[in-house]
Amino acid sequence: MSIRQLVTVQDPSALTERQTIPLPAVLNAPIRIDIVHLVHKSMAKNHRQPYAVSPDAGMQSSAKSWGTGRAVSRIPRVPGGGTHRAGQGAFGNMCRGGRMFAPTKVYRRWHRKIAKGQRRYAVCSALAATAVPALVMSRGHRINQIAEIPFVVANSQFKVLKKTKQAVELLKKLNAYEDVEKSINSKHIRPGKGKARGRRYIRAKGPLIIHTKSLNNTLVKSFRNIPGIELCHVNKLNLLTLAPGGHLGRFIIWSESAFKSLNAIFGTLTKNSVVKHGFRIPRPVMTNADVNRIINSDEVQSVLRRKKPRKPFNPMKRNPLKNFGALVKLNPYAVTQRRNAIRLNEVNIAKKAKLRAEGGKKPPKKEKPKKRVAAKKKAAEKGKGKKVAPKDKGAIKTIKKSGRTRRASRRWLAVLNAPAIAPQRGAAEVTLKYQ
Repeated sequence: MSIRQLVTVQDPSALTERQTIPLPAVLNAPIRIDIVHLVHKSMAKNHRQPYAVSPDAGMQSSAKSWGTGRAVSRIPRVPGGGTHRAGQGAFGNMCRGGRMFAPTKVYRRWHRKIAKGQRRYAVCSALAATAVPALVMSRGHRINQIAEIPFVVANSQFKVLKKTKQAVELLKKLNAYEDVEKSINSKHIRPGKGKARGRRYIRAKGPLIIHTKSLNNTLVKSFRNIPGIELCHVNKLNLLTLAPGGHLGRFIIWSESAFKSLNAIFGTLTKNSVVKHGFRIPRPVMTNADVNRIINSDEVQSVLRRKKPRKPFNPMKRNPLKNFGALVKLNPYAVTQRRNAIRLNEVNIAKKAKLRAEGGKKPPKKEKPKKRVAAKKKAAEKGKGKKVAPKDKGAIKTIKKSGRTRRASRRWLAVLNAPAIAPQRGAAEVTLKYQ
């Protein structure tokens, strides 16, 4: 943001006092380098030409994989024999003569849409940066001998120009030719492959001359052949020329008429633009953006209290076995357990109080029926009316199976009551093995 509110019009032939004009409001716009970088990055992509490799590159072979079991990789291989090419891998990006990985396509999204508001904001920020001498010098321009920034030249000086020699003489009178010489001396061969693609040489940017004339005017023709100098119409200001490479602070030589028309083109804080419908220059959030200077000033520092010494905070480690709050952090269910224990304790206390009131006698315990006794009684009742075989009079055998008791069958009882000694054989049944 420029501090100067009146700008002097430079006129080397003026013998009397030089004219001053007010600073346009757009040169006081906030400088947002983030917006400038974003818009410049998108705009730089909009002049790219689509390129791609051939769709058939690396795929012009009838190669086929040999499969498994041959101790070689399963990459497709060129068929045939008798040549070195036979049996070589094909198609893959790791193969000699194969296609590239992810072949480039012409239908890539080359261009980027840019919001009109962002584009206008970026141009305003770039224009405001050209009015700050520190930013212009940091970009590398030679402006040590310049009278002031912004640099405005009278229209009368541009009207008389007809030759390039006259334009160079004017720049030398204005002490602006030093930046042109820096651009001329910086010409060098471009590093990389670009030098083989029609852009062999590069040079540093020189001054930008903003005017209100047509392309056929003598002003344009006299300056266009000087190395490093660029010309731009004030109605066609472009971020790519105002901030080349996204770097703010281009050295601009304004014509008087172009400088005066900025308020009509971009508007002010109170009036809309005449050219851009409904547009006003962005309003800065802070009047002075130098926050460090404000905070460190004597006026602010004198009313501030001293900085309090900050003690290191050492939290106490709590034992969850003793501290219930620490226990709940580890086990949230501990709250429910504690509540249930309190309720059970209250019930037990009530029972003891009731027992004391009745005389201290405990109620008799209820005898639980024995399951085995009840089962035997049921089995005896079932077998009362049945006749038992004489062999089974001794004892009734029972078999316990799968958790229930049932009566044994007759065949099973016969097996159980059979003698364990084998029967003796007769003499006729005994045969001698050796006679």
